[in-house]
Amino acid sequence: MASQARWNLREVPEDAAKNLARSCNLSLPAARVLWGRGIHDEASARQFLKPELRYLHDPFLMRGMDRAVDRLRRALNAHEPVMLYGDYDVDGISSVVLILTMLRLMGHDARFHVPDRLKDGYGMQCAVIDQAARDGIRLIVSLDTGIRALEPIARARELGIDVIVTDHHLPEDGLPDAYAILNPNQSGCPYPNKGLCGAGVALKLIQALMEREKWPPHRIASFSDSFLVMAAIATVADVVPLIGENRIIVKRGLERITRTTNEGLKALLNAGGVEPGSSISTSDIGFRIAPRINAAGRMDNASDVVELFMTQDGDRARAIATRLDGLNIERQKAGEDVVRDILDALRGQIPGDDQAGLVFYDPSWHRGVVGIVASRVVEMYHRPALVLGRDDKTGYVQGSGRSIPSFHLLDALESIGDVFVRFGGHRQAVGITLEESRVPELRERFNAAAQKLLSKDDMQAQVSIDAELQLKELNDASAAEILQLAPFGLDNPAPLFLVRGVELRQPPELFGREGEHVRFRLYSGDCCQFAKAWRFASRTAELAPGSLVDVALTVDADSYGLKRGYAGWGVTVRDIRPAL
Repeated sequence: MASQARWNLREVPEDAAKNLARSCNLSLPAARVLWGRGIHDEASARQFLKPELRYLHDPFLMRGMDRAVDRLRRALNAHEPVMLYGDYDVDGISSVVLILTMLRLMGHDARFHVPDRLKDGYGMQCAVIDQAARDGIRLIVSLDTGIRALEPIARARELGIDVIVTDHHLPEDGLPDAYAILNPNQSGCPYPNKGLCGAGVALKLIQALMEREKWPPHRIASFSDSFLVMAAIATVADVVPLIGENRIIVKRGLERITRTTNEGLKALLNAGGVEPGSSISTSDIGFRIAPRINAAGRMDNASDVVELFMTQDGDRARAIATRLDGLNIERQKAGEDVVRDILDALRGQIPGDDQAGLVFYDPSWHRGVVGIVASRVVEMYHRPALVLGRDDKTGYVQGSGRSIPSFHLLDALESIGDVFVRFGGHRQAVGITLEESRVPELRERFNAAAQKLLSKDDMQAQVSIDAELQLKELNDASAAEILQLAPFGLDNPAPLFLVRGVELRQPPELFGREGEHVRFRLYSGDCCQFAKAWRFASRTAELAPGSLVDVALTVDADSYGLKRGYAGWGVTVRDIRPAL
């Protein structure tokens, strides 16, 4: 099937790109990308290419930080029992590990609670608060949760428990009656980075604690780099913007991962097939590490993952990592089953223009995989989607939603909020709970909201191309500079280049377990570049020998090839069309 995507080429003045290339001693391909992404001068380019800890924002710019730090220090000095209340995804678990590690460094061992997705559902629960009061807890720190937990936090206040909320999700109109709230997205918060994930907010609390405890600068710098590892994993997994402060967190965190002494992380890297000493990319986090962490929360209970990262026993760490690997295989199968059911329901048809917002529900679907499936649906059909299963214990329907860039998912749900028992999230991802009888109403009203806001162009897949490239401009040096623009992710995607009029001279070769991928050679004059294309087997007719085509491609790191004596980079074709 030929590409249905619309190609949008960013306009980059060649003279301006050449000036930037000269001032920064860069090749033109990397300079074109930087200029197109708003980096027009040498100082900005150097800060982007070499992010340093000193560029992190002052944690005390965050509203509520003084109050939160003072209360936490008072609890530590008085040896009050403290409980950390996390979430069951990578972000929540990483946040718990970060704060638990910091408190232990300060001589205090807190309790922690990570909800069971299937038994407890999403968010803070009054029953857990009641039990904490019976156990003598007087301070709870919520991590990656709590900003919409009005009732549980009110219950905590009744029972004499102070709550410090650390969260990044968008608040409702009213804030919980907490002792302190740390959330850059709360009204009146001047903190510059509104795109922190939950672990990023936890990291700012740690920075503030280190400063208030008057740790010497060298100790703060040493431990900050250590804490950046877990914060980087969470920042990538939670798909927040990888620009500004988040870029510093992720770039420095990834650089430290393969040197980690953490037994749990080493075991997890091994389970994910990451070779010792190899560099780690955001793709490795997204496809090898995060799914195994998430598998516990999706398929079972995530408390073991906290133990994984806190244990110093290598054998115990390897046992937990092996179990997570098994759960991840189960998760993959369950997700594939749901995707197959959805494809069967659509009978192979692409949803029409009158189906702008998609809702899929089956009471038998595993609720732990619906978010992943929603992402797949959005990828396949380029429109917002909600995927739902049922909690047999409560009878409620629960699920997750994912969106496209032009559709603010949480705002859309706010407009039909009376349908839900509860809901929350942010622009691109949400979690919802509702009565089963209201699913048909949700399907109708969600679609109507999407139809009102989305145009046909919005629902067409788009390929955003950074710049044009001539095949002869690709070499080891220029590829290395392109890869230096990593880490790639939201708001800093891997640069996509347009190469016009390349020739295909040999038949493509299929590879992969089911022959679903393709590799072939691109020719332009005397230049030849080997390329691969994932899940391209159905499009081999477009790759016939003698064809003249335009290609949209990325340059990717290839640590596997590097270890075997080849170049440490390769080319991946993302889309193709007949040459114009």
